Amino acid sequence: SGKTVLANFLTESSDITEYNPTQGVRILEFENPHVTSNNKGTACEFELWDCGGDPKFESCWPALMKDSHGVVIIFNADIPSHLKEIEMWYSCFVQQQFLQDTQCLLIAHHKPGSGSDKGNLSLSPPLNKLKLVHSNLEDDPEEIRMEFIKYLKSIINSVSESRDREEMSIIT
Repeated sequence: SGKTVLANFLTESSDITEYNPTQGVRILEFENPHVTSNNKGTACEFELWDCGGDPKFESCWPALMKDSHGVVIIFNADIPSHLKEIEMWYSCFVQQQFLQDTQCLLIAHHKPGSGSDKGNLSLSPPLNKLKLVHSNLEDDPEEIRMEFIKYLKSIINSVSESRDREEMSIIT
């Protein structure tokens, strides 16, 4: 579906543009100068875990999910089976981890030459309540970068609010 190519682009990690299945997981550490966690303007540090989508790696998923603050589900909207698979990914990585829907971003990634039909996808509940963005690195790469920055900012806000609630519960 293009998870690795998109992850490399969004984290500015490398210029690898080949579409090859990820074996297991790749961990990309990066900073984003547009996302800060305080008023000092210090860029936040992130880890993006690029997880292989093959079910043979399912035994590794619990370790991948532990302590995650957000989930980005990337799929190829041109492959009908992907629409069914994202329901499983959502259930496993979001619902079973008690993450909020705001901590999940759906990306319909369009590979080069796919025609990039951004027509309405009919996603079933509860997927239809999630933020859905289309990405096409040929037509408009900056659009997906800006959406990803917005998503990172929302994750930082969520983590910060959660930490504040936890601190208040300790005080009271």
